[in-house]
Amino acid sequence: MRKPVNTVAKRGRGATPAKGAKAAKPLVLVVDDYGDAREMYAEYLEFEGFKVEQAENGQQALDRAAKHVPNVILMDLSLPIMDGWEATRRLKANPKTRHIPVIALTGHALAGTADTAVQAGCDAFVTKPCLPEDLVKEIRKALKR
Repeated sequence: MRKPVNTVAKRGRGATPAKGAKAAKPLVLVVDDYGDAREMYAEYLEFEGFKVEQAENGQQALDRAAKHVPNVILMDLSLPIMDGWEATRRLKANPKTRHIPVIALTGHALAGTADTAVQAGCDAFVTKPCLPEDLVKEIRKALKR
């Protein structure tokens, strides 16, 4: 006796989601040299429905961005090994990562810092400390662009 054929197709990698299925969570790369800050941002972003990858310096940011190709990068500008300014310039020079929006997340609030961040390739600028919900709004704006 033959077993009945299962008519429900399994969805594999690369298949379109089933009707009513949730879309994949956007991936945010959080780059900050302070572990407590990274953890705080990561926990809040995960609570808000994002996946999070973390890096503690500019070189790690480049490596993780190339490996994971996040949807958005939150980039502190004062980082060890390679600062956020240079990391952003390199991300925007790389064809694999140039499309990723970079949001500068920094304690530098001096006049002209936002302009310099934009010149380095940042798509937006948020001054620390900031309210977590304001950061999420900026991420969602970057995802819509």
